[in-house]
Amino acid sequence: MSGNTLRPLGDLEQAVMEVLWRETSATVRDVCQSIAERNLAYTTIMTTLDRLHKKGLLAREKQGHAFVYRAIVDRQTHERRLVASVLAGIPSASREALLSGFLDYAGDDDHTLHDLERLIAARKQAEG
Repeated sequence: MSGNTLRPLGDLEQAVMEVLWRETSATVRDVCQSIAERNLAYTTIMTTLDRLHKKGLLAREKQGHAFVYRAIVDRQTHERRLVASVLAGIPSASREALLSGFLDYAGDDDHTLHDLERLIAARKQAEG
């Protein structure tokens, strides 16, 4: 990734990445067809793919006259890196404040709290 801070993807970048995370690979035309409801110009999609390539999220290979793009990082890895980057940008916050903020964000969502418990148990077991 370029730079030290990973930034959240914009709406269009996210939509394009969703296509590449779902498909093995895609051309600009493939992505245009996948998000046709947005009614965007071919060149807009091409520019977005190029930007994601420069950010280190996509690899591309020339095949004939077109580039074929594929995701270098899966969604889960990207999301983990994004969260780590955000947390690293808050060095003065205490661990307790961060954890408390996360729990406030999770609220009363039993599914999220169950997932958190599962992750904690797995981490403890791995550390043995």
